[in-house]
Amino acid sequence: MIPMLGKLYREKNVTTTVYSRSLVNKSVIQILKTHRFVKQVEDAELSVVDTFPILQEVVKLDLGPCRVDIGKLAVNYKKDSRGQSIEEYVRDELAGAISDKDIQPQPTDVVLYGFGRIGRILARLLIEKAGSGNGLRLRAVVVRESGKGDLQKRASLLRRDSVHGPFSGTIAVDEEESAIIANGNYIRVIYSGDPASVDYTQYGIKDAVLIDNTGKWRDREGLGQHLKCPGIKRVILTAPGKGDLKNIVHGVNNALIEDSDTIISAASCTTNAIVPPLKALNDKFGIAVGHVETVHSYTNDQNLLDNFHKGPRRGRAAPLNMVITETGAATAAAKALPELAGKLTGNSIRVPTPNVSLAILNITLEKDTTLDELNSYLRWVSLHSPLQRQIDFISSPDAVSTDFVGSRHASVIDAEATIVNGKHCVLYVWYDNEFGYSCQVLRILQQISGVEFPAYPKD
Repeated sequence: MIPMLGKLYREKNVTTTVYSRSLVNKSVIQILKTHRFVKQVEDAELSVVDTFPILQEVVKLDLGPCRVDIGKLAVNYKKDSRGQSIEEYVRDELAGAISDKDIQPQPTDVVLYGFGRIGRILARLLIEKAGSGNGLRLRAVVVRESGKGDLQKRASLLRRDSVHGPFSGTIAVDEEESAIIANGNYIRVIYSGDPASVDYTQYGIKDAVLIDNTGKWRDREGLGQHLKCPGIKRVILTAPGKGDLKNIVHGVNNALIEDSDTIISAASCTTNAIVPPLKALNDKFGIAVGHVETVHSYTNDQNLLDNFHKGPRRGRAAPLNMVITETGAATAAAKALPELAGKLTGNSIRVPTPNVSLAILNITLEKDTTLDELNSYLRWVSLHSPLQRQIDFISSPDAVSTDFVGSRHASVIDAEATIVNGKHCVLYVWYDNEFGYSCQVLRILQQISGVEFPAYPKD
């Protein structure tokens, strides 16, 4: 299967998945484990014996760029009563992708402004998704030079990560040209402390999307400095935007993005985690009122040891304390879901873990429900709704935070922890506040760049 998966990806920009989980660049064991996951959601085993003949037929087709879920195709084929052969069934289900075979995306240059936690994860994701080269191309990283050996240190931080593990592939450094070569991707490292002073066209970069993950500028005026630079066309902010900036949670309000929008905010990791399940609850049961409490891993904004900090409590040692702090996620959620305006409050507790956070949604619904009904609905949402890339679902009595490191979903519903009492419910929602959030940022980038390809089969 692995050579066929690679051929589809490299030559046709076709990403192959099993229940929304990508099989591209995965090992034999990872592919087998991805198939085994299906038992948790379909109450039935799915084997590579089932998906292999489906994949064989997919490879034969002249497809355009798309995402093909061979897991769902295999499960649905078993249930299909039309008596079709596998060849006929696959061709019918992917007819749309065949008709769109001549639609090819134009390559989009991407610049990362800042190379911290989110910046380096975005770099990994962009390199991973380079594919045929007709999609997103990471061309440059902009940072402030820290002194001798800066380039080697930047490359080393990309190569090794204490939370997310080693980089999957090879990394080399071109000192003379100030560049990092990651899996053959040539990435310029540009040193600058002024967002308005870089001429990106000198590096062959044009009409690029710049992702500002420094958080230093959050309004239109500050971020607009990037647009003054030759070669930059649009800007994405990886933090809550201020003023009239659109705060986008992909999967929920990304339809608000217009071609004329030159600056877009991807909101915060917590906002991305809570808004999809809140939307799902509101769509089905209605939300009367609610409180959001986030148990959040510590971040670079806190001190390692007690020291001065301009914010209350955040000056206390992050690895030693639980720290009560404020969060704007509840207010930001109402911006993404205007129907919840005035209905939510929120607070946050920073805890001594380096990654993966937990949102506790304490909600009063407008309709009565039961534990089974609520969990069954959320399970369906995670598998078949338009929110399936944002919401994951797990039912395991032994799940803990480290189990969700590397989750590509904005949030994961912990079904075993759900509490329901009539109109009152409490949801426990896990989220990788680094990786899952970065995937949401990438989805916005894919949308505005025209490389968010259709998914098959259609639910």
